[in-house]
Amino acid sequence: MRKIIAVEFITLDGVMQAPGDSKEDASEGFKYGGWMGPHFDEVGGQEMDKQMKATRGLLLGRKTYNIFAEYWPKNTEKGWPQINKIPKYVVSNTLKNPTWENTVVLKNIDELKKLKNSSGEDLQVYGSSNLLQTLMKHDLVDEFWLKIFPITLGTGKKLFEEGTIPTSFTLIESKITPSGVIFASYRRAGKVKTSSML
Repeated sequence: MRKIIAVEFITLDGVMQAPGDSKEDASEGFKYGGWMGPHFDEVGGQEMDKQMKATRGLLLGRKTYNIFAEYWPKNTEKGWPQINKIPKYVVSNTLKNPTWENTVVLKNIDELKKLKNSSGEDLQVYGSSNLLQTLMKHDLVDEFWLKIFPITLGTGKKLFEEGTIPTSFTLIESKITPSGVIFASYRRAGKVKTSSML
């Protein structure tokens, strides 16, 4: 069985929309795209470089896939040399003939579950806010590798939306960059336990 790992940039108030560029995702009138740039320092870059180079398989939503497929085939010298060669799975009902090499299209949750239960490399999810909501709803995310930025936006698509199932996690690694970005990786630990304070 493969692990599904969500690799996400979020604000203190949980917004994950358009961290890298103002034109990345302006849906629903979002006007703060590119919010991570001012806080992304050399240490953060080194940590991301390690995580990206360890990627052996990608699982993406259609919008993020389109962004990646437009950029990475022409820019592999910028820190992700293996990205064109590794398997890439994109969840879409409309994508028919993907041109980015080693792409497999998944059409529904049953195909997602079948992929997760198969043998093979772990899969990393970048961005893909709509896909992540589906994965979490069906309890398919094993780890979260979060980069928590020291800002709040008050609006935008959030990683943990209403309807997130109660789940417990264990911190497996953490680091704080000089600019205050927290790199925190969590592994699924089971159901939420409660106790009475009385």
